[in-house]
Amino acid sequence: MIDLNRQAELREAIELFYFAYRAFTTPPDDILAQRGLGRVHHRILYFVGRNPGIAVNALLTTLGVSKQALHAPLRQLVDDGLVGTAAADNDRRVKRLQLTAEGAALEAQLSGTQMEMLEKVFAAAGPEAADGWRRAMAALVKGS
Repeated sequence: MIDLNRQAELREAIELFYFAYRAFTTPPDDILAQRGLGRVHHRILYFVGRNPGIAVNALLTTLGVSKQALHAPLRQLVDDGLVGTAAADNDRRVKRLQLTAEGAALEAQLSGTQMEMLEKVFAAAGPEAADGWRRAMAALVKGS
C-alpha cells in the first residue's frame, strides 16, 4: 500500500499531468476547431507527416485505434485535401499516405505551437529537468 504522503504526491502528479496536457493541446485544438477538425485529425497529420508513405495498417498500429475509428477522420483529411493516398507499388491493395502541401503547412502550424511551448518550458526547467521529463514520459509509454 502506498503511504498517504506518497499518495498526495502522486495525486498532485496526476493533476499536473492532466492540466499540462490540457495546456499542451488547447492551442492546436483551437486551430483545428476553426477547420471543423479535432484532436484525432492532429494525431493523424502528425504521424503521417513524420512517416511519409506510411501504410494505413501501420498508422492504425501507431495510433492504437481500430479501422472504424480511423476511417471517418482520415476520410475527412483526404476529402479536405490535407492527406493524399497512393497505392503501394508492390501491392495495389495497400494505401500509402502522405501530407499534401496544405496538410504539411497545417501540421507544422499545429505542432509548431507545441514545440514552442516545450522549448520555453525546457529552457526554464533546465537540461536535467528536461531529460528527467523525457525519461518519465518514455517509462509511461512502456507501461513502467
